[in-house]
Amino acid sequence: MARAGGLHGFGVYVLLAGAFLPIADFFIVNVALPTIAASLKATPAALELVVSVYGVAYAAMLVLGGRLGDRFGRHSLFLVGLCGFILASLACGVAPTIDILIVARLVQGATAAMLVPQVLATFQATLEGERKTRAIALYGATSGIAAVVGQLAGGLLVSADLFGTSWRPIFLINIPLGIIVFFASRLVVPANRSPHPAGIDLPGTVLFAATLTALLVPLTEGHSLGWPAWTRMMLAAAVVLAILTVIVERAAEARGEVPLLPPSLLKLPSMSRGLAMITLFSVGFGAFMFVFALTVQNGLGANAFESGLAILPMAIMFFIGSMVSPRMINRFGRGALAAGGIVQALGLALLVAIMVLGWPNVSLIELAVPLMLIGAGQSMLFSGLFRAVLADVPAHLAGVGSGVLITLQQSGLALGVATLGTLYLALQPASISKAFGIVIASQFAIIVVLVLCSGLLPRFTRHQVSAHPVEM
Repeated sequence: MARAGGLHGFGVYVLLAGAFLPIADFFIVNVALPTIAASLKATPAALELVVSVYGVAYAAMLVLGGRLGDRFGRHSLFLVGLCGFILASLACGVAPTIDILIVARLVQGATAAMLVPQVLATFQATLEGERKTRAIALYGATSGIAAVVGQLAGGLLVSADLFGTSWRPIFLINIPLGIIVFFASRLVVPANRSPHPAGIDLPGTVLFAATLTALLVPLTEGHSLGWPAWTRMMLAAAVVLAILTVIVERAAEARGEVPLLPPSLLKLPSMSRGLAMITLFSVGFGAFMFVFALTVQNGLGANAFESGLAILPMAIMFFIGSMVSPRMINRFGRGALAAGGIVQALGLALLVAIMVLGWPNVSLIELAVPLMLIGAGQSMLFSGLFRAVLADVPAHLAGVGSGVLITLQQSGLALGVATLGTLYLALQPASISKAFGIVIASQFAIIVVLVLCSGLLPRFTRHQVSAHPVEM
């Protein structure tokens, strides 16, 4: 049972399992996209929406989910979000058309946003000292590895074709796993809530969600439809909605409220620079996972399992890097972050060279070394950017600051699929290798910019780690 006022050791892993499922679900569909397209007769733009609407709903509702947990009880919201996620996964798994699948993915992302913020908030409220530090580090490793393992598991499930169900088990697997987590959490996770919960910024949440929708839908659909008038109107509306969001958030903070995106926090140099950098990083990462799966299957003729297995070297090195990066950053500071970016850039350059020069006679084994470099480098870069964003955030606003961070990170993932993913799909008919090379070269350019800008970030100290724990 949960300890009085604390969290049982096994409870940490139960909560991490609960967070793993929705984080992995953003990426698990990537290797299944060709199969989904054939099964549901989906257009390339519709496939992009299957990925990006999940990220949009997740990003838009994340801070709201955290504040609802603070107010009504984190374990209660964890269970509500988990039940919703299970039901939405069922709807995805039985979807008869691509349109229903897209709607179900939207709901799945929204319920994930109710579930995930409760994990770190519970760690913060129920653990102390080294146990808290270890749990937060494990969450960082879990969130990173879930992205890559999601594609590996997706490939395995699609290739297994259980009972002739093709791609559907990638969603249906969430049902038994979610049920196990549900009942286990009731035994080992204590009830907890914030003694002073921040208010729920409903206007800010609605405006931010509308801005993301107005931006990402036309970017995803515009090219395939020939940029009709409504796509251009939505992009213009996104600009207006963004301005309205800023005005409403400033007014809310002036009234003494805690808005969804607090302007005073966004003015901090560490926040403004760090958020811009982690959003760019996420754009590149989201696009990479999307185009890599499609290129390996559609271009190199690999099946879904082989496509998922191909990413395993990256997963292993990301996990190892996540474990050692805190010590490296403590010792070398911003230099470790820059070094991680250089290693990742080297891996990306090597990957492009192998794919473009050797096409189409490229074996998946040849990709192992560049993928290992990419995984090792991005784990260090990701950890460093995460800490940089929170470096100057006041301790009492650590949860708000990290909520903004995760929101923009998820927005960046969806934006990467909508922009660089669309570019890839536009170039793919002419040459798959050229399309892959251009998109990965774009990510290479992003990483170079991040390395050059790393000196603009605040210096890292051990004090910052304890004063500003990662919390959503």
